[in-house]
Amino acid sequence: MKLAPTKRDRRFFLQATGGALISASLPISAQAKLDISPERARETRFLGSDDAAVTVAEYFSMTCGHCGNFHRNTFPEVKEKLITPGIIRFEMQPFPLDQLALQAHALCRVLPNASYFKMVDVLLDQQERWVRDADPVAKLKQYAKFAGISSQDYDEIMNSRDYLEAIVELRQEAVRDHKIQSTPSFVINGEKTFSGALSYDEFLAELNAFGI
Repeated sequence: MKLAPTKRDRRFFLQATGGALISASLPISAQAKLDISPERARETRFLGSDDAAVTVAEYFSMTCGHCGNFHRNTFPEVKEKLITPGIIRFEMQPFPLDQLALQAHALCRVLPNASYFKMVDVLLDQQERWVRDADPVAKLKQYAKFAGISSQDYDEIMNSRDYLEAIVELRQEAVRDHKIQSTPSFVINGEKTFSGALSYDEFLAELNAFGI
């Protein structure tokens, strides 16, 4: 999906949480189970071997139809043939295109790593169901509940300005460092960038120059 031509900044994305962000009101005992910190938001999520010679970083938006298409139709084969055998390390980097995507990324990235990938899979598999819902935030809260995150927990996550800003900063860094202009986009070993909801053969062809 192409970026809109208008300039987007942190405030644009943070409007999704209702403008002025209030401090969390959860009991301390409940807060302790959530790590809503910039460090947690920025933590790299990856599948595959940490020692793989080739790293592919995907920059994706949870509300991008092309991203959903790639993950439903191409990613399973990428995982089976390239990630699981340890040929590539596959990173998933947030690149929210809108406020709803920011909330979805924020929900996923607060989860433990194993649960993170499961939630991403569910939200991309069922993307049209929640994105097109009359109340998509309420739908996201339903998905969050299955991961053990209550509606109150969800609101606390979305009220954490520092946490949300860290995710937006990752997006800004992708534009600055890798000239990302659309989603999904992929960066190989920090050197080569390509984009699109590619087939497996098209995706593999982009890796040929790196010995795969």
